[in-house]
Amino acid sequence: MPQPIPLKDHEKEQHLVNRRLVACAILVLALVAVLVGRLYVLQVLQHDQQTAVSENNRVHILPIPPERGLIYDRNGVVLADNKPSFDLTMTRERAGDSAKTLDTLAQVLNLGEDDRRQFDKDLRRGRKPFEPVTLMVGLTEEQIALIAVNQFRLPGLEVEPQFIREYPLAEHFAHSVGYVGRINEKEAKVLDSTQYRGTQSIGKTGIERFYENELHGQVGYEEVETNAQGRVMRVLNHKDPVPGKNITLSLDAHLQLAAEHALGDRRGAVVVLDPGNGDVLAMVSNPSFDPNLFVKGISFKQYAALRDSIDRPLFNRVLRGLYAPGSTVKPEVAIAGLDSGVTTAGNRVFDPGYYELPNYDHKYRNWNRSGDGWVDMYTAIMRSNDTYFYDLAHKLGIDRLHDYMARFGLGEKVSLDMFEEAPGLMPSQQWKRATRRQAWFPGKR
Repeated sequence: MPQPIPLKDHEKEQHLVNRRLVACAILVLALVAVLVGRLYVLQVLQHDQQTAVSENNRVHILPIPPERGLIYDRNGVVLADNKPSFDLTMTRERAGDSAKTLDTLAQVLNLGEDDRRQFDKDLRRGRKPFEPVTLMVGLTEEQIALIAVNQFRLPGLEVEPQFIREYPLAEHFAHSVGYVGRINEKEAKVLDSTQYRGTQSIGKTGIERFYENELHGQVGYEEVETNAQGRVMRVLNHKDPVPGKNITLSLDAHLQLAAEHALGDRRGAVVVLDPGNGDVLAMVSNPSFDPNLFVKGISFKQYAALRDSIDRPLFNRVLRGLYAPGSTVKPEVAIAGLDSGVTTAGNRVFDPGYYELPNYDHKYRNWNRSGDGWVDMYTAIMRSNDTYFYDLAHKLGIDRLHDYMARFGLGEKVSLDMFEEAPGLMPSQQWKRATRRQAWFPGKR
């Protein structure tokens, strides 16, 4: 028998379609509500925040480093100058694959693995978005040409003119003027990030370090508008940097060279003072080194040669060396004897050419081996008689001698405008117990 043909339930199908339409409408309305709500949040509630983000993506502040102040001697001779240089910088946001770009750069310039690793180290330093990082300082004409020819392969890299430090008299003022070097990670953490934006170097030693705040100047800026690729479209605002202050020292370049000539090839130090006001006219530590090596970044090989040299050219003998004062302290010892009542100006001591401590047979020789006979304080100072002052120092005793010498500044810093200065040594019984864990014995150190 033929099967009955089922009839469609149009009413049921109509209800099903209506339910689906209602569900779709609800879903569409929900999506529209979510979209409207999100637009309300972005356009109304977060308007200021989103406007700032958009503006930051479009407008960038580019730092303009100030020109470093110059350093002169008392006669106007330039001791620290600035010279134009072409540096290679990289803006990582414009470079795309920065690692690939740096690999290409190393290949183009035929650089070694150490240089390539240094690039990565430079890029890891803290910086703000779209702030260029200096990779190389003082490019040669050949390097500039190679970069220009391969510019299409080096996105984000630019050759920019800058001023770098130059020391015209090189090693003659390395220990006094000092030098600048590239800012390291430790220094970058404590420096004012705003004031040093775009600055690559900082004073490391000497006058350059002590007067860093005065020499550095104040950073300027350019407010620029960029497109989506980070390319500058126009300059919105510009503020010129304030150059650092020039400094004139009391040093005399001609006298400095004369002092070096007098030392010759011998290791030593020479300091020339103006007796009228205490100005330092010359300050020589021999041998010296060329501070220009540190400006661009000294190589490990060059630094190792200076560090390991038997002549120790990096050691500042004027500020760090400890030397016996010799006969210069005799007038101070005489004053100590008079003020303490240990001796008088007319008190005489017999000088046979040497001095012996009581119950000791060791002879401490006078410079005049034949002796000066009976000498009083006037004769002792005039003749610089060692025997007289050996005797007077023994009568004073080490602690009383220490207290008087300290009042004259022995063992203290002389407050030079340099951080490297080390204090001298004026021993006492307390000092020996603390440092040597021994008692003080006359005639022994």
